[in-house]
Amino acid sequence: MAWERQPGRGCGALHRCLLGAALLLGLRLCAELRRAGAQPPARSGLPGPAPRPPEPPLPPAPAQRRGASRRQVTYVRSGRRAPPGGGGSGTQEPGCCPPRGRPRRKGPRWHIDLQPWAGPARSLDEEALRFLRYISTIQIACDHVSTDSLATDSSPSKKPWSVCLDDRFGLAHQIRNKQCRLYSLGLGSDDTHFEVGMANDGCEVHRFDPTVKSAHVLESERFWYHRLSVDWRDSHPAVAAQKPYSNTRKLRTILNEFGHHKIDVLKADLESAEWKVLENLILEDVLEQIGQLIFEIHLHWPGFEVSGSDSSVVRFWYSLLKELELQDFRLFHSYKDLSKPQLFLKKDIFNASSCYTLSWVNTRWK
Repeated sequence: MAWERQPGRGCGALHRCLLGAALLLGLRLCAELRRAGAQPPARSGLPGPAPRPPEPPLPPAPAQRRGASRRQVTYVRSGRRAPPGGGGSGTQEPGCCPPRGRPRRKGPRWHIDLQPWAGPARSLDEEALRFLRYISTIQIACDHVSTDSLATDSSPSKKPWSVCLDDRFGLAHQIRNKQCRLYSLGLGSDDTHFEVGMANDGCEVHRFDPTVKSAHVLESERFWYHRLSVDWRDSHPAVAAQKPYSNTRKLRTILNEFGHHKIDVLKADLESAEWKVLENLILEDVLEQIGQLIFEIHLHWPGFEVSGSDSSVVRFWYSLLKELELQDFRLFHSYKDLSKPQLFLKKDIFNASSCYTLSWVNTRWK
């Protein structure tokens, strides 16, 4: 019949329709990929995964926000600016390289790092000889030393308290500008000739003495007495209320209460409590707020709350003084008191005195 379809004609038209549809689909896919900037599809011809939408930006870090402080605050903000190279404050600006040299600890610590034993035998002889050699060796020369020595007064109560007045350490400049501050830690029986002289020269002097009758006494224009005892721990409020004449504070606490950010000179004669007080200054990182240290150390017994064998006690003493050196304090004056018993841990050995007066200067102090 005339209307019948010829064999194979319908199949060819169907193939051409399918090829045309596939071509149109491929062209559309290429156009979409080109518009989206995607890479060409894989060899299999299958489209890749759809691109992920961009994530929202993260909020700025706390140190990068406007107005954020770049200095880390412990208990009291230090008034000194860090010298170039990151060597003063122990903090690091965002994106800056770590400072060179020994990393400085920040914040309270639980214990000091003991130095290695002086010798394999761990004996008292080895430890004592190392310690005595260390406290007798001057580490830095000071050209201008103010010394209240026994040679100027025959009174046995006079002690050779010394400060370094070289211009490079700033104390002389602070005295001339009436901006010097001296803390004196001691007892009422101690001589105050050194404190009076520093006050007359222009220093603001604060003497902490638990035997004073009133809480705060202005002795002269620049000389204050405070009925406080500086200790390695704060007293409990209930105990302080019951014993008003034995009020104790840590030096960190006193600095906070008085609003003082720095001490140019810290003088201490604590009758064998100096080792634990010095340990507290190290553990709470108070040393960076002190320009010069003048300590009378006592060696006739271990000291308050210091225990152990004789060799371990001396190793502890030595480790404390090495901590000063690690924090850039240098010994510039050492005085051996020959008027005191020549005893070392209750033994007449090593030609040692039971009492030495040592003076250090903070070489980073400006």
